[in-house]
Amino acid sequence: MIARASFRAGAGARLCGLALGVAGLLLPVLAQAGESPWVKTQGAQVRLVSGGISDGALEAGIEIRLDAGWKTYWRYPGDSGIPPRFDWSGSRNVTGAQVSFPAPRRFSDGASGHSIGYKGGTVILPVRVKLEAADKPTRLDLSLDFAVCEALCVPAQAQLSLDVAPGGGSPNAALAAARAALPEPAPIGGAAPAIASFTLDRAAQPPVLSVIAQTSSEKADLFAEGPSEAWALPLPARTPDGAGRTRFTFALDGLPTGASWKGAELRLTLVDGARAVETPITLPKD
Repeated sequence: MIARASFRAGAGARLCGLALGVAGLLLPVLAQAGESPWVKTQGAQVRLVSGGISDGALEAGIEIRLDAGWKTYWRYPGDSGIPPRFDWSGSRNVTGAQVSFPAPRRFSDGASGHSIGYKGGTVILPVRVKLEAADKPTRLDLSLDFAVCEALCVPAQAQLSLDVAPGGGSPNAALAAARAALPEPAPIGGAAPAIASFTLDRAAQPPVLSVIAQTSSEKADLFAEGPSEAWALPLPARTPDGAGRTRFTFALDGLPTGASWKGAELRLTLVDGARAVETPITLPKD
């Protein structure tokens, strides 16, 4: 069975205003060696790239080239926006595809809030593709639904296809660099960047989580995700102390109907300059 990575906005997420129509309704494109042709949408171009095979999995990537001033969204878009969705069901010799996301940034959504994602330039989302057999030809077929934003959020859709020879292709330096720059899993504690501690103010309604991070830059940022895509946690407020620590605070708001924060596991992504880490934390049970 083909694994589908489906990303949708949480029930509490607030979508930005959508321009009428779809930015790109595009026909499938023919593949070329190591990369598919660019598919153009409003404000962006998209293509698939591939590299070698390691441990039975093909290294691939979704490369998005954004026009100046245009933005696209992270797996959790923040106060407004649309997260990307990936459908690999048309692929051949593929049993699953795991998409990874580079460290994002926050930016104004034009409506007194902030979104999370990528702005201008090029971003590569590394994909680890599980194969039925590494010695057989592979067809990557991706239906990508995403959004780009300048003044308004515009939905876009692209059909991308790439044929890969048995045994994969040559290593791709840009793809390898994108994977190396992904947020690293990190426990609580350690040298910057790192989550140092967290406390919960239960007296506040809703409760307020305070996270202390070891940081090397006063521009360090933190993004919090709940245990499912239905959670829509606020973006944390940040207060650097000038001595290598930053306090981030946010209310445990935006939970799905009937959900409780008690005992929930959150994923914290700390971005500090060129480095980023991901740290899971478990909230108190009472």
